[in-house]
Amino acid sequence: MSIREPGPGERAWPERVTLEGTRVRTAFRVRYAETDQMGMVYYANYLVWFEVMRGDFMRAIGVPYARLEAEGWFLPIAEAHVRYLAPARYDEAVEVVAWIRAVRSRLVTFEYRVERGGELLATGWTTHVPVDRNGRPRPLSRELTGTLEVYKERASGDDPGR
Repeated sequence: MSIREPGPGERAWPERVTLEGTRVRTAFRVRYAETDQMGMVYYANYLVWFEVMRGDFMRAIGVPYARLEAEGWFLPIAEAHVRYLAPARYDEAVEVVAWIRAVRSRLVTFEYRVERGGELLATGWTTHVPVDRNGRPRPLSRELTGTLEVYKERASGDDPGR
């Protein structure tokens, strides 16, 4: 078996995180363990990809989750939504793009797009409520809210299902 070199414009193993204005893009290949018997990415894995993206997003903007947790803020999901438009399959290069849709002292909503070569595969969002180590609501600081506000986008018409 020979290994094919990437063609013009192709990246062999897209790596990994880019900051594009108010959006962050994470690229990776679909792993075999993420697929179902039909060879498509199992639906729940999109939520895992959203989690990976949130970690990448926060690191990209200079506020890693580890720092938030060290300072006593945790962001559990209060609500999540995914709209599936086309399947992803094993070893395909996919990208997850995210931005902040809403931020207030007691709420943060991330919005996501899953793409393959420019084709939209899925859209979604997660809403998080900040809590302390004991799970009690804890408002975000003005500084943190201000930092997140920089990456907030207004609603746009380019995302189906929203």
